[in-house]
Amino acid sequence: MYPYKTFTIVTDNGPYITKLILKAPKSVRAECIDKDTFSVYVERIDPKTGKGFLENHTWPGPKIFPSQGYRPVSAAYPCDENGGKVYQSGHIALEMPYQMGAPIGYSMAASLREGGYNALVECRYRVTQVKDIPGEVPINGWIFDESQGDICPQLRGWQNGCSHYEPLPLNYGYFTPDLDHARQSFTALDSNYGDEWEHTFPEKLPLVIWLHGHGEGGDDPALAYTGNKVVAISSDDIQRKLGGAAYVLVPQCPTFWMNSGAVNHQDPQELTSSKSMYTEAVKAAIDEFIELHPDIDRDRVYIGGCSNGGFMTMRMLLSYPGFFAAAYPVCEALRPSDFSEQDIENLKHLPMWFTQAENDPIVPPDGLVLPLVRRLKAAGAENVHVSLFERIVDKSGLYKDGQGRPLEYMGHFSWIHTFNDDCVYDLDGTRVMHEGRPVTLWRWMGRQCRK
Repeated sequence: MYPYKTFTIVTDNGPYITKLILKAPKSVRAECIDKDTFSVYVERIDPKTGKGFLENHTWPGPKIFPSQGYRPVSAAYPCDENGGKVYQSGHIALEMPYQMGAPIGYSMAASLREGGYNALVECRYRVTQVKDIPGEVPINGWIFDESQGDICPQLRGWQNGCSHYEPLPLNYGYFTPDLDHARQSFTALDSNYGDEWEHTFPEKLPLVIWLHGHGEGGDDPALAYTGNKVVAISSDDIQRKLGGAAYVLVPQCPTFWMNSGAVNHQDPQELTSSKSMYTEAVKAAIDEFIELHPDIDRDRVYIGGCSNGGFMTMRMLLSYPGFFAAAYPVCEALRPSDFSEQDIENLKHLPMWFTQAENDPIVPPDGLVLPLVRRLKAAGAENVHVSLFERIVDKSGLYKDGQGRPLEYMGHFSWIHTFNDDCVYDLDGTRVMHEGRPVTLWRWMGRQCRK
């Protein structure tokens, strides 16, 4: 029995194990192995119970997904210890296809916890050699079933913490930029970025806050930044667009942000009012994080979130209207009637960029974000934008449906376009501009500063 490591990619739909890295007892050459050399079996285990499960996934439609079975291998080759292809090595990489709708490779389970919360799951693999590896003495009988951890390059710089607000401490995930790496990336600008907007590397760094949706509530903060592709904010591309480097803070709600704390939990109107029992706790977590990182620019604190977190984004803006430099709510769910005329007056000067899909069945834009934006514009708001997508369709070319067309997601998944920086057009179909230049959401964000 020999060890292996998993290799994870955080995709638009969350984390998938896309590769296994086997630590073989002998070195092998590239021509001696292929995709049929090994058989891969996996069991997805609920870490809280130690048992497998059948996953009822309701987003694309009611389906029961298996949590154990065989995964096909699309490629096999010698590799270095991190999975990079080489000609000969004592490590072997097995690549496996992955896609939404094929959850056997998914390391998250939808609605696994009571209350409809998602959960990260343990994936136990058993890799069996099923074809001889040629040589003077053919090799056979290798079995790899001892996990030695996971490799996920997108999680470099990410850690977990907890606030010390005594009434209601919150778990959170956070990203701390590697300043040496960020400076190197900043100075190696390509032609798309080498223009008059670029400046010297900042002494103070912005803070980007993300408030997750309903499914990512619970007690594992990693879920809050891997359940959606929040880690994209820490990518070189978005970090550069934010000015060179930025901190990221992702608080996790123990339940859901819309929870008002009402005593009568049988009354949904009380339970999900326009208030949240977590407002002060989120602000306390933000304040504490800023105190712990004195190089954060207090005039460049940005906040956003999706769905339930979009609601909470607006709730934070209403409660602390002068604190944030800009906001990027995604499919926000706070009702227009919950904004008073004074609220509109307080918010009209705040830069905001909303993202939404026309066919969102959970928070329809006609009843939520669009009436709000009309009120803000009527009050004189000039730096408020809406990217309204007809549908949420994969633009990367990586994910296809059964007919080979770009994969279409449920209309509620508009955060996909936020994290892929696909938001470029305003509600009237024109490009969003800043200082006479077209911008994407993240380039726009990096140039907003509290006045």
